[in-house]
Amino acid sequence: MREIPYDREAAVAYARRWALDRNPAFYNFDKIGGDCTNFASQSIYAGARIMNFTPIMGWYYRSSYDRTASWSGVAYLYNFLVNNRSVGPYAHVVSQSEAAPGDIVQFGTRAGHFYHSPVITAVTPNILVAAHTDDALDRPLSTYVYDVARFLHIDGVRTW
Repeated sequence: MREIPYDREAAVAYARRWALDRNPAFYNFDKIGGDCTNFASQSIYAGARIMNFTPIMGWYYRSSYDRTASWSGVAYLYNFLVNNRSVGPYAHVVSQSEAAPGDIVQFGTRAGHFYHSPVITAVTPNILVAAHTDDALDRPLSTYVYDVARFLHIDGVRTW
């Protein structure tokens, strides 16, 4: 296995292109729980250029019926990224000051339930994000209301 860089510029360009629209290559989950993590995964994929086709525990999308929970579920994406030791993108949790464009921020409750996954599009020094469900393009992080946030810094991508 070898490592390749995560293309942050490609991830951000994708997020900006599709923040206020839907890529017809992917199902829109807005009406069945939300599309935010599906959109975050699409953006990560634009920067990673590789999926992990491991059944159940991987990270991939072939169709709305042939995908892993990590592709479209907030907690599952977190678990995949921070625990991935195989093919695909991998990440670790950082402080807000260490977050970079192309990373993911996840909002949660005090009880530890995380429910939203915007993509960081800029750090200017204010963090701007793009998101689906409540569509946003370069929205300041400071305009959201949440109890806690965790910042997932994409470290790189593993490939064969």
